[in-house]
Amino acid sequence: MNQIHASAVVDSKAELAGDVEIGPYSVIGPNVKIGAGTKVGSHTVIEGYTTIGKDNHFAHFASIGGAPQDMKYRGEPTQLIIGDRNTIREFTTIHTGTAQDVGITRIGSDNWIMSYVHIAHDCQVGNHTIFSSNAQIAGHVQVEDWAIMGGMSGVHQFVRIGQHVMLGGASVLVQDIPPFVIAAGDKATPHGINVEGLKRRGFSSETISALRQAYKVLYKDGLSFEDAKVEIKKMITANAADVATTEKLTQFHDFIAASTRGIIR
Repeated sequence: MNQIHASAVVDSKAELAGDVEIGPYSVIGPNVKIGAGTKVGSHTVIEGYTTIGKDNHFAHFASIGGAPQDMKYRGEPTQLIIGDRNTIREFTTIHTGTAQDVGITRIGSDNWIMSYVHIAHDCQVGNHTIFSSNAQIAGHVQVEDWAIMGGMSGVHQFVRIGQHVMLGGASVLVQDIPPFVIAAGDKATPHGINVEGLKRRGFSSETISALRQAYKVLYKDGLSFEDAKVEIKKMITANAADVATTEKLTQFHDFIAASTRGIIR
């Protein structure tokens, strides 16, 4: 049975699973769908065409599914889709998409989003990410699985952040970060492979060694960007017998090859 506080305002058209909890003075709009086991703290607003999965926890004073902060927005019925088991803390803002993009902002599952985080329109966030307090990402940003955003970091629109990246606190990011890389600074620059993070997630020493070599090729060997891509492609072939290493090297190569904003250098 739903546990909805008497002071909460839940539109009759909203779709809530049977065990959803809504705290005092929270507001749930008519086009909202909330899955089983989800808890919404006090004074939180969930609006727009927002779909939320199972077992999420929204702390107090969050603003979820609001209209995009985009002057081109004209009230189109764009969406926000949030997966399962996310923790979204106080004063976080997450907006719906725009018609100029795919029209959907997406948050995956098992993410830890701390207080005062802003995730703008059309962002695509994967799974198992961490957004430290006051991390701010502009519109159309992509954040891949297991990435960590440092506190008070800011990300320019259309930037891509690869999987297992660590972005340091108070960093300003204006170009793409390849997977597995640590970056920090204003503006953010690369500082090696996220070795400790990869060890914690079960990467073999062979795979980590290969990624460190790929990083060296890209950043330390004085090669042009095009020549570095060729050399990393050769590494993929040379490691073909090691499936896990080949997969990660391929992800590294394909990410940088697909970059349109350019990568941090």
